[in-house]
Amino acid sequence: MASLVVPYRRERRVLPGFGLSLGFTLFYLSVIVLIPIAALLIRPWTLGWEGFWDAITTPRVLASLRLSFGAAAIAAVINSVFGVIVAWTLVRYNFPLKKFLDALVDLPFALPTAVAGIALSTLYAPNGWLGAPLMSLFNLKVAYTPLGVVVALVFVGLPFVVRTLEPVIAEMGIEAEEAASTLGASRMQIFARVILPALAPALVTGTALSFARAVGEYGSVIFIAGNLPMVSEIAPLLIVIKLEQFDYAGATAIGVVMLLASFAIIFALNLFQSFLASRR
Repeated sequence: MASLVVPYRRERRVLPGFGLSLGFTLFYLSVIVLIPIAALLIRPWTLGWEGFWDAITTPRVLASLRLSFGAAAIAAVINSVFGVIVAWTLVRYNFPLKKFLDALVDLPFALPTAVAGIALSTLYAPNGWLGAPLMSLFNLKVAYTPLGVVVALVFVGLPFVVRTLEPVIAEMGIEAEEAASTLGASRMQIFARVILPALAPALVTGTALSFARAVGEYGSVIFIAGNLPMVSEIAPLLIVIKLEQFDYAGATAIGVVMLLASFAIIFALNLFQSFLASRR
């Protein structure tokens, strides 16, 4: 009995052009992302391993890296807390000037970073509208200190957390919260066992975006930081200084450290976000 041979039929796609689209995507990513990153990774090795190590382990470089990553991490944690409150308020409640407050959240996106830095340094200077009361009441100096760096990074990173959480909160509904309430759960138990697990994956994503934005921030920080070496000098500013001194290899060496460290941290956060999503 002759076997029946079914001819191979190529799967037809609703939208044609997958091969062309994929080729264009790879070409675009290579030109815009991969090639510049490859150049950044290759350039420092003109110094050799010992030269590269010496360039990234000087006390000034280490201090700037600690400030950049430490302040970015603190700002991301602050934004993760207050971002939940702001997003929850904007989605769940109706109140006067809601649209105005919602527009203010996007202000760091539209405002030039240099303008934001000047405004923050004016507000938090020792004689500023907010800096003077903080100095007189709490003897707390914000501008031209590492605390000023954290304030600037909180300002630029908050919208990432808020805008990531808003769609998730809007889709949650209140049925699960009402069911937990009827079963006798307290408000804290409802938040910890019903609301927070549902928000956790989006919250981790928003926090990672806020951290990534803060690590490389330059314009809004240099005006309020004071830029004192070993005290309030951020790594992006030190890179610019080395470029102005024509130390391109030293500048790219710092950039490689920031790139690898940022990638490792964001990759770990993405793995954690995937783990939380799978648990749900």
